[in-house]
Amino acid sequence: MWISRLSLRNYRSYPELDLEFEPGVTTFVADNGTGKTNIVEAIGYLAHLRSHRVAFDAPLVNESAHTATVSALVNRDQRHATVEVSIQSKGANRARVNRSPVKMKEILGLVSCVVFAPEDLSLVRGEPAERRSWIDTLVVSRNPRYSSVITDFERALKQRNALLKRLREDRDPGLEATLDIWNMAYADSAAELVYGRQRILADIVEPLQENFAYIAADARLERQGIKARYESRIDYSQAESAAEYRELLLAALERRRTTEIERGVTLHGPGRDDLALTIGDHPAKGYASHGETWSLALAMQLAGWDLLSSDAGSSAEQPVLVLDDVFAELDTGRRNRLALRITAAEQVFITAAVDGDLPADLEGRRISQERLLP
Repeated sequence: MWISRLSLRNYRSYPELDLEFEPGVTTFVADNGTGKTNIVEAIGYLAHLRSHRVAFDAPLVNESAHTATVSALVNRDQRHATVEVSIQSKGANRARVNRSPVKMKEILGLVSCVVFAPEDLSLVRGEPAERRSWIDTLVVSRNPRYSSVITDFERALKQRNALLKRLREDRDPGLEATLDIWNMAYADSAAELVYGRQRILADIVEPLQENFAYIAADARLERQGIKARYESRIDYSQAESAAEYRELLLAALERRRTTEIERGVTLHGPGRDDLALTIGDHPAKGYASHGETWSLALAMQLAGWDLLSSDAGSSAEQPVLVLDDVFAELDTGRRNRLALRITAAEQVFITAAVDGDLPADLEGRRISQERLLP
C-alpha cells in the first residue's frame, strides 16, 4: 500500500499543503518547528483516527479555523481510494471515502500505517497505559472490529465505576443488584479485548525479539535478548478462548466485590493490565540505557509493522512505515542497520532536522525545508 497524494487544510501549522509521493523512501529534511512532523502525524491520523502526539483533537486544528481536513489518495495495486477526515475543534469529526460520507470507524483499515516517533520512548519508560495503547492500536489495525469492542469496554467500565462509587455511599440492595448486570456487560467486552491482546502478543514476540537483536547487534550478547509478557492480576494462562477469559474475569469480580465497592473502583480487567518488557535479566523500565530504550521502542514498532505486513500477504496491503526523527538518536551502526531494514517496506516516510542525521547511503526522494514552509 502507498499514498500518492496528501492534502492538508488548516491542519496544525498548514493553512494549505498538497504533496505528491511515489513508492519507496521519502525524507522530509527541515529545521525543528518547520512542520515536518505535522505531515507524518496527519498520515498516522488517517490510519488510527488519533494523533500519536496529543490525546485530544483540538490542537490539530489551525488556530484560524474550526475544521481541519486531511485527505490522502491510497493505492493498492490497481485499486485506488481517496480517504478524507474532517477534524472539528468542537463537535463530531466526519469522514468521506471517494467523496461519499461514511461513519468514522468505517475508514479504519483503509489506510494502514505504523509510526515510530520520539514519544514512543514512553513505551519503555512510561506508565502501563502507554503499553496498553500500543498493543490496542495493533489489535485494531489487525482487526478493525475491535474498535467497537474497545468503545464498549470503555463505556461499561465508566458505568461500572460510577455504580461502585454510588454503592460506596449507599449499599442499597436494589442498587447493588444492578452491579451484576454491569459485571456481565463489562466482562463481555473486557474478555474480548484481553483475548485480542493475548493473540497479538503471542504472534509479535518473535519479530520483536528479532528486531531488537538486529538493531542492537553491537551490544553485549546478554543485552541483545528481550522478553515480553502480558501482566495481569488474573491468571489467564489456562484460558484458550474469549469465553474462558470471561469466566475468569467474572470470578475475579465476584471475589473482589466487597473491596471494589469499598474503594469505589474496578480493580480487575484490561484497564489494569500491563506488558512486562525485559532486557537480559532486568526489567526494561528503570534499567535500560538511553540507547537500549530507543532500540526497544523502535523494535516494538518494527515488529508491529512486520506482523501487519505478514497478515497482508503482499505489498499491496503492507502498511506505510513512518520514522519521525529517529536516526539522530542512533549511533552509526544502528543507523545503517535501520536504513537496510526499511528497504522491505513499499513506502517509508522519514523526518530529519539535517542531512547529517541520515545514513549517507539512504536512497529515495528528499523534500526540502522550502517546500514544507507554511
